[in-house]
Amino acid sequence: MEPAVSNHPLNGRSAFVTGASRGIGAAIAVALGAAGAKVALFAKTGDAHPKLPGSLNETAKAIEEAGGQALPIVGDLRDAEAVGAAIDTAAGAFGGLDVCVNNASALDLTGVGELSLKKFDLIAGVNLRGTFATLSAALPYLRGSDHAHLLTISPPLNTDPRWFAGGPYTATKYGMTIMTLGASQTEPGVGANCLWPKTTIATAAVEFALGGQPMLDRSRKPEIVADAALAILAKDPNTYTGNAVLVEDVLAEEGVTDLSGYAVVEGQTDFQPDIYVD
Repeated sequence: MEPAVSNHPLNGRSAFVTGASRGIGAAIAVALGAAGAKVALFAKTGDAHPKLPGSLNETAKAIEEAGGQALPIVGDLRDAEAVGAAIDTAAGAFGGLDVCVNNASALDLTGVGELSLKKFDLIAGVNLRGTFATLSAALPYLRGSDHAHLLTISPPLNTDPRWFAGGPYTATKYGMTIMTLGASQTEPGVGANCLWPKTTIATAAVEFALGGQPMLDRSRKPEIVADAALAILAKDPNTYTGNAVLVEDVLAEEGVTDLSGYAVVEGQTDFQPDIYVD
């Protein structure tokens, strides 16, 4: 199948997306495929999971149906050697790397004094260490691209103390943002930006860690994040870098102001604001 948008800036480009078996990561990967990109997918779930929807193979199939090329790679983001090997494999298969999307995260808002060290090690290992490992492995390849983008799904740095109750998780998510914005200061030619939705997104994490079906019903579909991500990744990385932006603001700049189609429940107007968004 021919790419859906043959003249898209990402047509023929290569991308690496973490946490691409479901949710936001899968939606971004499919959007990249629809733009004609070659997409390497990295996640723990290769085949269908007994309790969770989505898998790498399902995402890969959707990418190919959309007109892109998919390379699913099963691995654990906490295993730095596996991450490095996956990026080397992707760059080798695609002849380089143009885009790296740090999407994978572990969610737990339990506060200091209640969160176990084991759980802290999990969220820090995925969110902070995993992002660092991915950045470290991807940057040597991104430096060789003339359209290099590093995009992290993490929030603007909101220092209102009310957001610090879930301190351990917040520290890791803000750390993801700081690392990415730091790359914008040290990596000329690489567009390093962060993206975060104003409302909750219908993902397994929201369902199981935040509020179940009622929360999902007040959320928007992952495709809203994917469309904003694609808009960022299409920009000139030399001029668009160092930003931590909200999904809805990016879409508004693209002229997309009617967001009704992204609602999980048709006609919904009362959405759940996301954390870290005032």
